[in-house]
Parts: sequence; C-alpha cells; structure tokens
Amino acid sequence: MAVAGCARVLCRGAVQGLRLGPAASPAFISPPQCRSHRLTPGDDEMYQRTTVSVMQKEGGSVLIQSYSPRGFTVDGNRVLGPCALLPPAILQWNVGSYKNITEDSLALFYLLEPRIEILVLGTGARVERVDPVVLRFMRKKGIAVEVQDTPNACATFNILSTERRVVAAGLIPPPSAGWDAE
Repeated sequence: MAVAGCARVLCRGAVQGLRLGPAASPAFISPPQCRSHRLTPGDDEMYQRTTVSVMQKEGGSVLIQSYSPRGFTVDGNRVLGPCALLPPAILQWNVGSYKNITEDSLALFYLLEPRIEILVLGTGARVERVDPVVLRFMRKKGIAVEVQDTPNACATFNILSTERRVVAAGLIPPPSAGWDAE
C-alpha cells in the first residue's frame, strides 16, 4: 500500500519519475537570500583593524638600505633612532649612546631562539670602546660581538646576512650630517 502511494506521488506531474516545472513542494524551496542590514564597517570600526607588515620573506635576508642621523631604512621600512635588527624583526633600541650599552640593553640579543652567532654593534660616527665586562658577558653567552662605527657595522651586517649567518645588529645612528647616506 505504501509503495502504491509513493508511486502515485512520483508519477503525478512527472515524466518517467522526474518532476517538471515549479510544482515543487513549498517545504523544499529555500527562502530567497536577503539581508536587511549593511555589511560594510562603520566609521568607528575602520580604526580598529590590525595590520601586519611582512619584514622578511621566507628564505630572504634583511638588508640595511641606508642610514642618516635620524635613523635607518631597512628593507623599505623607516626606523627612527637607534634600532635592533633581529631578523625578521626590526625594533627600536632604547640606548642614547654607546655609554648606554649594558648587559641589560643587550638582553634581547641573547634571549633569542635560535641563538645568534654574531652581534654587530654600530656605535655612531666612530668606533667607541664598549665596556669590556659587557663584551665578556656576551662571550659567556656564546655570542661573538663586533664593535664598529655605524657605517661599517651596516655593511658588515649586510654581508653576514646575505651569507645566511645568524646575525643581529644594534645600531646607533651617526650624528654627523656629512655621513647622510640617504
């Protein structure tokens, strides 16, 4: 009996078991897709977006493009004042001069994983003497430190970075306007 009822339902308005036309049951028709509200962000939502800048593509190297008394240009990104290059990150470094380079100011360099091999310090317009206690401390941490004037430190960092060495740099901009490489 149930089979005969199903056969009548399938055959009514159908040709060889297929239903033709809009005679479908209302239970099987989905309502039209419509929305009664805007989907675009309001003015107050526009200022809450987070943006991310990729500093280094996979397998690439970070390069210092230029320096000036104001700061550095690293891979097209401007950094004002002293900076710490920890590829792939570029951070502002809280030192005013070479006299402020202490064990505490170098903590971010030895806390990294993977551990850096070489730290290049640029001390400004000329090579300055960094406290030997600080250099011994870094050597105990297994990090070689190269102290140079900032122009040479930038060049050294670029060479080591292109050789794919695990290198970081702490750079203080040179104060002399004559050395403006921009």
